[in-house]
Amino acid sequence: QVQVVESGGGSVQAGGSLRLSCTARDVTFDGRAMAWFRQAPGKEREGVSCVGSSDSSSAYTDVVKGRFTISRDNVKNTLYLTMNNLKSEDTAIYYCATGVFGRACSLVGDEYNFFGQGTQVTVSS
Repeated sequence: QVQVVESGGGSVQAGGSLRLSCTARDVTFDGRAMAWFRQAPGKEREGVSCVGSSDSSSAYTDVVKGRFTISRDNVKNTLYLTMNNLKSEDTAIYYCATGVFGRACSLVGDEYNFFGQGTQVTVSS
């Protein structure tokens, strides 16, 4: 059974930083498109950032551009999301998602087949 596990969430003040990590058992990240999604209370899930299967492409939702950076270590089978200059509106549960092999970067949830349980990020102003 595939298990995708996020970690690194927490509570920070506005302007602070966090780095989220995502690992998985029984699924190899190398060669897959990967993404981070988030869901704030009362809102729909939204795509935050993605990286394509070949690592040559990445994308960010507009509100995090210049503040968030997605990266991965295929040797460690780990996906990261480095978040700087956090704002209160970044408060949400953040989910890691694994896609299929050979796909390009996408912020559409239906493009991904496994999601983790999420990690809470709370930013206080």
